[in-house]
Amino acid sequence: MKIKMTLWALVLCLGLNVSCTEPEFILPEEGTELPDNDEEKSDDEEDNSGSNESYYAWHHDDLAWVFDMESLPEIRVEVSLDEWNDLLKAYDRDANTADYVHCDVEFSSKGEKHHYTDAGIRLRGNTSRRRPEGNGGEMHTTDNTDWRHCHFLINLRKYQKDDDHELHNLRKLHLKWFKDDRAYCREIYCYDLMRRFGIWTACYSSYCRLWIHVEGDSKPAYYGIYAMLEPIDDKFIKRRADMVDDTDGNLWKCRWGATLNYNDIGGAWMSYDDDSGANYTYEFKGDEEDFDAARNQLIEFTRNLSQRNGNDLYEWIASVCDVELLMRTYAANVAVGMWDDYWNNCNNYYIYFSTTDMHNYKFYFLPYDYDNTLGTSMDCGVQSDSGRQSPLKWGDTGKNPLIGKLLEYEPYRKMYIDALNELCAKENGLLHYEASIARIRTWHNLISQYVVNDTEEDCEIKDRPASWGNHYEYRLLDDSQDVNFFRVKAASIPAK
Repeated sequence: MKIKMTLWALVLCLGLNVSCTEPEFILPEEGTELPDNDEEKSDDEEDNSGSNESYYAWHHDDLAWVFDMESLPEIRVEVSLDEWNDLLKAYDRDANTADYVHCDVEFSSKGEKHHYTDAGIRLRGNTSRRRPEGNGGEMHTTDNTDWRHCHFLINLRKYQKDDDHELHNLRKLHLKWFKDDRAYCREIYCYDLMRRFGIWTACYSSYCRLWIHVEGDSKPAYYGIYAMLEPIDDKFIKRRADMVDDTDGNLWKCRWGATLNYNDIGGAWMSYDDDSGANYTYEFKGDEEDFDAARNQLIEFTRNLSQRNGNDLYEWIASVCDVELLMRTYAANVAVGMWDDYWNNCNNYYIYFSTTDMHNYKFYFLPYDYDNTLGTSMDCGVQSDSGRQSPLKWGDTGKNPLIGKLLEYEPYRKMYIDALNELCAKENGLLHYEASIARIRTWHNLISQYVVNDTEEDCEIKDRPASWGNHYEYRLLDDSQDVNFFRVKAASIPAK
């Protein structure tokens, strides 16, 4: 398994850097019929666009203003030559660098312009972290730059700790390029779906346009269309104070190998976030002095999860967790084909314990990292087809016990199956293929004229999964029964 995952990480690191000079907006093959957004509907015809705001069970005014799916914010970063070269040097020293450099930021949306002097910007990504220009070693070349797409994190308050360095009470913006998603929609779709489904633990997200201007260049470099995400950190929890029992608990980021299995957690690579850029299996997002107590709490949770059974486990998990929220979250996770997740690949999620007490807390599972979904997948874990894989056999429960063990109980299993069916029901306008196609087409109409960019990468929208995947036949906008991912996924859902 370790050899297999090493090869997988290498494939993702290589990426797909396709050069292009003109935009190409590629829809399904000629003759494919799609829903028409502009077609008038009769009074008794169902609206399958899925735009009904009643689905959004938790709403945050400031986040909704920043992450508005009907607008396209513009982000312009100004950075001095010395600071930009420092960023390049930091990457050359350590490709996992978490070092910030100073910059100025302008955020424009819906007639408002917000200016931030002396903010911070750094690189982000795990296997996808890249150098933002050149192949390595060389410093910035004025007006003759080989720009490269990469992920960024903007921290408006990194150097100036005042309210003027907040954007509608938001301090950070996570900006992701569409590395493995030529359809420019997968991660956006997944988080939007979860929010429509009432998963308040999912982050807010939307599109944006990004420019970076290095001092001395005659014009800014246009990086193109990016996914703009709400970062998961202590402020993420505090913004949800009306939903969690307490906002001063313990937050963990969980990467590959995070099984939540007591039998192997003792040997797991575990630490507090020390700003080193190290990819800890379990990374505590709190202070160093609180790490030991947080670690003991996490280990105790895995002991209970792994060793309890029968009515003992059934009652314990209900006392420390909103099981229905967890089951609905995981139903959405499986419905979008998230194979690189907790249950199948022990990867890509956060967890939050609402207090620091070892026994008395509420446990929350926070979904994370959804670019490799909706048909983009690999042979991994127990899976070879993320569209057709049984939602009841999504991963190896003996290795990753959280979800599989709970599904052994009929009430919890019913929550999960009911949620899957709710997602796929046509009348709900959620995962159903007609509603999904309509939403994606609306987003493409918003961004399509802006995808051409100065990196000369990913300059066209294509309805294709990643080329390295194991099921290249899946499509999102082609409504054919055997290739449309949403229709294939719906066929795999067990009946109520």
